Amino acid sequence: MTTYRLSTPRTRRHRLRFRERHRPGLLPLLAVWALSRAGMLWLLAHDTLGIGGVGREVHILYQHWYEQLAHGALPAGDATWQYPPGAALVLLAPGLVPGLTYFQAFVGLALVADAAVMLALARAGEHGAWYWTGGLPLLLHIPLARYDVQVTALAVGALLALRAGRLRAGGALAGLGALAKGWPALTLLGTPRGLTTRRSWTSALVTTAGGAAALALAFPHTLDFLRHQGNRGVQVESVGGTLLSLAHLAGWPGQVVYRYGAFEFTGPHVGVVVFASLVLTGAVLVWLMLWRVRSLHWSDATPADAALMAVLLCTVTSRVISPQYLVWLLGLAAVCLTFRNTTQRPVAMLLLPAAALTALAYPLLYVDVLMVTPLGCAVLLARNGLLVLAALLSCRLLWEESAPDVLRVP
Repeated sequence: MTTYRLSTPRTRRHRLRFRERHRPGLLPLLAVWALSRAGMLWLLAHDTLGIGGVGREVHILYQHWYEQLAHGALPAGDATWQYPPGAALVLLAPGLVPGLTYFQAFVGLALVADAAVMLALARAGEHGAWYWTGGLPLLLHIPLARYDVQVTALAVGALLALRAGRLRAGGALAGLGALAKGWPALTLLGTPRGLTTRRSWTSALVTTAGGAAALALAFPHTLDFLRHQGNRGVQVESVGGTLLSLAHLAGWPGQVVYRYGAFEFTGPHVGVVVFASLVLTGAVLVWLMLWRVRSLHWSDATPADAALMAVLLCTVTSRVISPQYLVWLLGLAAVCLTFRNTTQRPVAMLLLPAAALTALAYPLLYVDVLMVTPLGCAVLLARNGLLVLAALLSCRLLWEESAPDVLRVP
């Protein structure tokens, strides 16, 4: 029989007193946030100091897409457009900010989303807010020049809404996030069976379906991004790309080429790695369903823990690991840390050096990564090794917490 660890009035009062005692002083938190974000802005403003190229994504690609979107057309014929149609709303938003260039408005909105995540986490608990505030700058200025902070804000909002018992709001936020990037749908994986799942999942489905229908009326070819995603190969920074990098050092004759908005490997047997990645992603989906079916014990931290586990697994088995993916993982880990009984605290700690190594791989040593030098391979091997370790550890910890005794990993 499935059991749920429900709160009694006494335990709720105890948790409230605990949160009040451990709530971060908002002024120190705001001060650290402001100083660290000022540093990120400085790096972005001086993006030509040999560690650059980060801002070009917004200056050139996003602004080019914005101009097409503003005329009512998705960039469906552009092979670099690989996003769900809801991404159009995020990319159109900077054009609504008066008095600023597109780049300035985009960065400003990213900072607003970043601050919203920090404040929402601060209301929920001390450790999550500080983790996000200190963890995001490990990626240098990358988060300010990608739209992943905005999407992560929706995912974090969904999990915190579920925590507060606002089930329909949590589902709606997850649905909006899925429309923009896809992965926030996984935030609902760990909702307890019954009323919580019915209300949150229904709200997410209604939001996603309604939003997709509205976008289909506003823009033609809203599903063309799937074709571009399906044609992608093995990105250099992915786990599969790391294996191919090591093979290249050993004499494999593959090459790195720019396709579909990323640097990918081409050459003999790359198709095998692509197929293996797809098979592993399918196996991950089966594993996630098995975990949900077999789990008998839910705590209040389970939805956040399960979301981090699911996104980690999908990340390490993907053909693509872009630097901004770490924004998602840091945001989900921060939510986990707002719960005293989270199983994912060791996983969250592993993600911090993984984020630092991500910034080392891009943009600092990106030439070494693309030239497949021993240094570039070593950095990717260390980063992806940490991500794989974090994913496996996440699975083990959550399984041991929620699965029946007879199924626990020894």
